[in-house]
Amino acid sequence: MKLSHPETAAPADAATRRAIAPVVAYPPETLPAPDLALYRAARGGAEKVAEIVIAPRDAGCFEVPAGSFFRITCIEGPQVGDLNLWNAANLSERFYSGKTRALHGTHLSTGDRMWSSLPWMRPIATITADTLDWYGFDSFGGSVHDVIGTRCDPYTNRLLAGGTYHHCCHSNLTRALAEARNLAPAEAEALVHDVLNVFMCTGFVPETGQYFMKASPVRPGDYLEMFAEIDLLGSLSACPGGDCSTEHSSDTAACHPMLVEVFRPAAGALAGWHSPEPNSYDRSHGL
Repeated sequence: MKLSHPETAAPADAATRRAIAPVVAYPPETLPAPDLALYRAARGGAEKVAEIVIAPRDAGCFEVPAGSFFRITCIEGPQVGDLNLWNAANLSERFYSGKTRALHGTHLSTGDRMWSSLPWMRPIATITADTLDWYGFDSFGGSVHDVIGTRCDPYTNRLLAGGTYHHCCHSNLTRALAEARNLAPAEAEALVHDVLNVFMCTGFVPETGQYFMKASPVRPGDYLEMFAEIDLLGSLSACPGGDCSTEHSSDTAACHPMLVEVFRPAAGALAGWHSPEPNSYDRSHGL
């Protein structure tokens, strides 16, 4: 956070420096574009093959084979969810929120992709439908489905509020992964990573640059749907903040369950599609 009253006097050319136009750091024009028409055609005849209901203030894991779809739905009341994704066969390859943010922006929607960690760095999921795409950016600069927040966690909670709370999203995701893959808590925790904040409405305070949250516009029936580019293990936490209109990391907010469904396209519906290969950089690093 920058000081409201700087201690350093502005130089004579301060206005000139501030007036320099910005440039997009990672122009997306050369990124491989998803074939949304193919995906949507395949989705039309897809069969539901699995579902899991995520309990309030808890998390659950689910698997999505490459070439399948998964949908996260608000089913009872406004609720945000923290999503982790891993390569189902190699948990070291996981969602990389920072690079996804650099490539697509602070908030994701239809056509954006979730990219994996280095050295693999490939698209692992593509957003194919978003019933909140109408929201855009509001007058506060807020939008939904962010990749700027990390996840609520018991360490920050203790730092700011004291005490112990075990149902932060970080802990929920840790428990769910440990149970799904029979891992020790420390092993699972090391694999939990920064999230896609599904349905969460967030932005930055213009004056200070601080991360803010506000009441999610999600309502029962709204959903975010994705196409699995590789075999995925997912985990979703129904955040203890509920709609995140006031606070999280406590039992104060009204919280609701969330639904995850998996859909398998009909045989032959994805003719010509294949999972993206890992990044082709040779990892020599100039040595």
